[in-house]
Amino acid sequence: MLLVIDVGNTNTVIGVYENDELKQDWRIRTVRENTADEFNVLARALFADKGIDPSEITKTVISSVVPSSVRILNAFCERYLNLSPQWIDAASVKKLMPILYSNPNEVGADRIVNAVAAYDKYKKPLIIIDFGTATTFDVVTEKGEYLGGAICPGVMISSEALFQRASRLPRVEIFKAPERVIGDDTIESIKSGIIYGNAAMVEGMVTRMKKEMKTDAMVIATGGLAPLIAEVSEAIETVDQELTLNGLRIISQEV
Repeated sequence: MLLVIDVGNTNTVIGVYENDELKQDWRIRTVRENTADEFNVLARALFADKGIDPSEITKTVISSVVPSSVRILNAFCERYLNLSPQWIDAASVKKLMPILYSNPNEVGADRIVNAVAAYDKYKKPLIIIDFGTATTFDVVTEKGEYLGGAICPGVMISSEALFQRASRLPRVEIFKAPERVIGDDTIESIKSGIIYGNAAMVEGMVTRMKKEMKTDAMVIATGGLAPLIAEVSEAIETVDQELTLNGLRIISQEV
C-alpha cells in the first residue's frame, strides 16, 4: 500500500492507496511541534479505526509547506514504517510537468501536486483554485506546462483579520452562504461579504487569467472551503477534494 501525506499550514491530509484505489483518507490539524512518536500514536489510531495494517505500507510520498514537518515525518517513517519517504518538489515532477516559473523551486509542493493531478485527469488548459490557508490559483497550459498563478489571503485568514481588527463586529461561523447578497443585519452582512466577496474575487481572477491565457480554461476547485464557494461562484466548474492525494499517487509512480 501507498501512504500519501500533504502537510498544509492549517490542515494535514493523509491518504492510503491500494494500487490506484483510495482506501481511506483523513484531514487532521497541522501541529508544528508534534514529535514523531506523537504523530505515530495519531496515525496508528486512524489506521486501526479503518482496519489498515501499517506493516503493509511499502512507500510514502509527502508534500509539505511546513519546514518543521520534514524532521518529524522523516523520523516517523523511518522509525515506525521502516522506510524513507519521498518528498515532492519541483525537481521531482519535471518529467511529468515542465514548470515555467522564473524560479521553479519557489512553487509550493502542494501547488505542483494539484497541477499534476488535474492535468492527468482532464488533459486541457486549467485554472486550479485551492481554498486553504491561502487561496491559490494555479494555471496549466494546454501542453501540460505549469505556467504560474496567484496567491491570495485565504477565506479564514481574511475573516479572522476582520474580527480582530474591527472590535465591534461579532465573530460568525461560516458554514453556508446567506440567501441574499444584501444582508439585513450585521451577521448576515458579514457572511455575505466573506462568502460572496470571495466568490466575486474568484470570478474576477478567473476572468483575468483566461484573458491572459487566451483560452477558455477549465476551472477546478479543491480544499476545505471549495464546496462552499463553488455553490455561489459561477466560475467554478467542478470540485475535486481528492486532487492533492491523487497527485501524490501519480507522482509516486514516476519517482
